[in-house]
Amino acid sequence: MNLSVKILIFMVVGAIVGVLFLQFGDYQCAKGLAEAECQAIQQKSWAYTYFVEGLFNIGGSLFINALKMLMVPLVLVSLVCGVCSLADPSKLGRLSLKSIGLYLLTTAIALTLALTLASIFQPGVGMPVGEASFDASEKPPLSDVIINIIPTNPFEAMVSANMLQIIVFAILVGLAITLSGEQGKRIGNWFEDANKVVMELVNIIMRFAPYGVFFLIAKTFATFPFSDLVGSLGSYFILVIVGLLLHAMITYSVLIALFTRLNPINFFKGMWPAMLTAFGTSSSNATLPVTMRCAETNLGVHKNTFSFTLPLGATINMDGTAIMQGIATLFIAQAYSVDLSMAQLLTVVLTATLASIGTAGVPSVGLILLAGVLTQVNLPVEAIGMILGIDRLLDMTRTAVNITGDAAVTTIVAKSEGEIDIDTFNDTNNRSNFDD
Repeated sequence: MNLSVKILIFMVVGAIVGVLFLQFGDYQCAKGLAEAECQAIQQKSWAYTYFVEGLFNIGGSLFINALKMLMVPLVLVSLVCGVCSLADPSKLGRLSLKSIGLYLLTTAIALTLALTLASIFQPGVGMPVGEASFDASEKPPLSDVIINIIPTNPFEAMVSANMLQIIVFAILVGLAITLSGEQGKRIGNWFEDANKVVMELVNIIMRFAPYGVFFLIAKTFATFPFSDLVGSLGSYFILVIVGLLLHAMITYSVLIALFTRLNPINFFKGMWPAMLTAFGTSSSNATLPVTMRCAETNLGVHKNTFSFTLPLGATINMDGTAIMQGIATLFIAQAYSVDLSMAQLLTVVLTATLASIGTAGVPSVGLILLAGVLTQVNLPVEAIGMILGIDRLLDMTRTAVNITGDAAVTTIVAKSEGEIDIDTFNDTNNRSNFDD
């Protein structure tokens, strides 16, 4: 059975199992107990303790940790190999300009789409504000981000998984190997061998992907109160999902068809395993090994392109997050009966687009970006607390959109550089099952 089918089946089963656990808690509440008492009963039940907090939590965490374990060695080794394989060092500059330019373009399009949808449907009108609270982490200044791109200690960067610093270090090592003659060739061959070993590790871990996704989805659906979606936040939730789907299916399809003349359907078929994994893990970085494997074996993108564009995209490209920010900004403004001017809307687009690079690698980056955007248009940052309760499922969906955007830009850049195997891209009957 194809890996994508396995993951999808286990994802659906996990959702059903999680809902059953949630309904068990709701049954206790139906007996007339207070909400706090119901929650306590559910969390103290042996089934909840041993399955949700035990088996599901442990199994899902093990799978995410295994993927994160591969992230640093995979990025380092594959990027060094990619730079070494560039016959023309100036090509690296072209890859950088094309990739960053397209990433900023897709983020701006995502924000424009989000603001348009929120302006038309107005999900925040009539929303009771209440006493929401949220403590925003401080966004690092752009100057510090630029300075810290160069690692003072590359080993510390690897330990802390600072992706921007790892990317820069790997590029410099690859260039040094290319310029070092025979000695460099020997080191380059070692990295090629190491890359083969790391890819085999990816194959091994991906065989457990269906089970890992099952545990993650089951735990999420067992602890997520769906009743929160029914009522005042329902329109916000649905509008964000619609925005994410429209951006993924229309924007990326148009860009791929326009710039590559390739069939977007083949693109989505090739990226399906990575999209499902991203939905289950809610982490672009954790999904990176799967994204890279899909780009190589399913889309036919050459290693010296995707080894640069995909790690960079996982770090700075946040189309899904941008859609959430745009809709959330207008949602909060409408809830507080604040009319944003056209200049303020343009400020939202510009701030969120540029800030996506300035907050690269920062935990809870979406909320930090949103806090910065709200500050720019004089909206209360504590209002983020209104949407925190339903952010988990939205986070899963926007992560899938984020990695799809990374792959779309990678495909466009690879086609422009002649670094894509068209036959592999079009061969939808021979997709990788991560067992070869």
